[in-house]
Amino acid sequence: MDTGPGGDTVELRVHGVSGGTAEKILDHPIVDRVAGDGHAGFYRPRPGAGPAGGATAGIAVEAYRWGALTAGTAVRTASMLLLLPFMLSNLAIRLRPASTDRSALFAVLCRLLAGTLTAAFVLSLIGVTLDLVAWQCVPYHRCREGRPYLSWLHALPMGPRLALLALVPLFALRVIWSLGARSARAFEGFGTPPSRPRPFLVDESLSLPGFWDDERTPAWLRRIHVAIGAGTLDASLLAGISSADGVAGPILFGAALGLLACCAVLLCLPVPTTPRTVRRVLRALSAATAAVTLLSLGYAALARDIRPLPGQLPGYEGTVGGLIAAQGLLLVALALVTAAPRATGSRPFLAGLGMPVVAAASVTVAGALAAALVFRVADFLDRASVPGPIRPDPSDTAPLDPPVAYWWAALAGLAALVIATASASLTLLATRRRRRRRAAQIVERDYPEVPARETNRREEVRETIARSRVAEELGPILITFLVMSSLGLATIAFDVIGIGPTQLVGRLTAEPEHATLLTAYVTDGGVWLISLLVIGLMILAFRSYRSAQTRRTVAALWDLGDFWPRTVHPFAPPCYAARAVPELAKRVSALGAHGKVVISGHSHGSVLAAATILQLPPDVLRRVALLTHGSPLSRLYTRLYPAYLGPRTLCALGDRLDWRWRNLWRDTDPVGGPIFDPSEGGPAACGVPETRSVDVRLRDPSSLTIDPADTVPPPLERHWPYHTRTAYQTAVRDLAARIG
Repeated sequence: MDTGPGGDTVELRVHGVSGGTAEKILDHPIVDRVAGDGHAGFYRPRPGAGPAGGATAGIAVEAYRWGALTAGTAVRTASMLLLLPFMLSNLAIRLRPASTDRSALFAVLCRLLAGTLTAAFVLSLIGVTLDLVAWQCVPYHRCREGRPYLSWLHALPMGPRLALLALVPLFALRVIWSLGARSARAFEGFGTPPSRPRPFLVDESLSLPGFWDDERTPAWLRRIHVAIGAGTLDASLLAGISSADGVAGPILFGAALGLLACCAVLLCLPVPTTPRTVRRVLRALSAATAAVTLLSLGYAALARDIRPLPGQLPGYEGTVGGLIAAQGLLLVALALVTAAPRATGSRPFLAGLGMPVVAAASVTVAGALAAALVFRVADFLDRASVPGPIRPDPSDTAPLDPPVAYWWAALAGLAALVIATASASLTLLATRRRRRRRAAQIVERDYPEVPARETNRREEVRETIARSRVAEELGPILITFLVMSSLGLATIAFDVIGIGPTQLVGRLTAEPEHATLLTAYVTDGGVWLISLLVIGLMILAFRSYRSAQTRRTVAALWDLGDFWPRTVHPFAPPCYAARAVPELAKRVSALGAHGKVVISGHSHGSVLAAATILQLPPDVLRRVALLTHGSPLSRLYTRLYPAYLGPRTLCALGDRLDWRWRNLWRDTDPVGGPIFDPSEGGPAACGVPETRSVDVRLRDPSSLTIDPADTVPPPLERHWPYHTRTAYQTAVRDLAARIG
């Protein structure tokens, strides 16, 4: 491995989300890769081409560019948009409270909820293929007229037709399996295998060897989720042909339900610690899945006496409603077990409800995708007549009828969006005066004497500081979203008894005709709004495939969501930190063997740097120091992930480095902030006086007045850059000097 020139001290820069090119990180036009590959590599200025921007004299500068792990491949970035619900469910468990007495219960509830997302994905495809196409459209001449790609299906009996179209959900299940597995190959071979059996998400720590192993648990869960998808298809298919005579159908239907029950039990258990046990269980599960699926398809293909009944595929409506009801119950249970009294001095995000909020978001997005798919296909097959409870002339169109549960989901989604938007507006207006008052105090302290001609510039700085405090005001908005999502899922109870939105309003109002019509329009509006959002998502995915700039923008979202190893949903996009953290640890160890290393992490790069330091052995730590700037470690991550990056972890991080740590921050930065409490007079954080010297506040802008040698005032730098300030070079030099 090339450690490069430049003396015995290296400043290793780690960029944040959407960090751009190595040239931007190094602030140098000509760079060479000295280690790594095109996915993630280490770069330095080309020898003889001059030093990097913001370099400290006598210290070599190196950059670690990891952004291509999420934005480097067009197919991978675009596919991530389709896997959004799975990614959110995988992220939810990481927002759990710091207490460990209920960690296993949190994991069980999150994994069961993730299993319902896979079932919902398969059910949406069943709704298109088996229900809308095979059962409702093909038997009716008006629907298949002029569509040769559907007309040939009419020649097949109902049983073989259902068996043939059942292959489509199975193929889609295989595709999303391949997306995650294919993308993960770029990250393989960098992790350290666990040195001991790992508990079931209890007492996990970022310093645990093998923490960043992102393949062992997903490999276990992947087979289970495939079995869930196949079992959901088998049960739906068999329910649709249950009217056939004989006992083979009910027996196979019971076997499909037994397969789903077995998967639910396996989701509640930790991954076996011995590879032999894992192979035996997965081999038996795969064999059972293949046997039940093949027998179900064969039974359907041989069934010749099935008559299509009017309406939906038998059992489909109840299955969709029951699944959404189960998701609602799981969300309520997750919220109840999460809302525990917080520890003294802690500031949990959303009062500790971050985990159920993100879990609710995953269910909402999955429901929106499913409803949009089913309704848009039904609209297309229905000859552009929006299917619904009110039709001017029902005999003129095919009687396509999507599940009532999706109508309730559309109405609930519209209500949640409107109320959450109103809550956001009210929250920002209500907190504006407080944020402006705090910003005015900061400006008054930093610029006590401002010429009258610079009054507008002072107001601009005050507004910038006030807007940078918006992140702290998101709590009520997201809590409102959780409440509305839960209430929306609770409306599925009406679906269980066969009452849709229009029927309910008609029974509760004195003039049912007008109220029913208005409700139908509102519900249709919700369907179209959800469909437009999903279409926008698809357009963004297409743009990500065609445009590198859009791909980097989209990848910035996944930089935040795919940071953690997958322990809940195996179809989520792979964890890029499974490569970045072990690779950084290996590079730092190699550089530390030849000299000193100052790891400089900007924004989310400071989180990667902290995770790297927690994985370094003691003999390497003696040669390492940490510089963070624009860091969200304390402002966001400590509150979002108290179980992993809470105050105790930050104190342990400082102890490992013997407090060779500096953190640069600005009041105008909307992301970064101080690591420890900057208030004066209080006790030292972690009970260590050295914590008082960690945070270094930078005034931004450096001045409100125009320098005599310049033509414009100093710019507002906000979140970037930091390396151009003198305080940055001073911190690098001081940290390097403190390394013994």
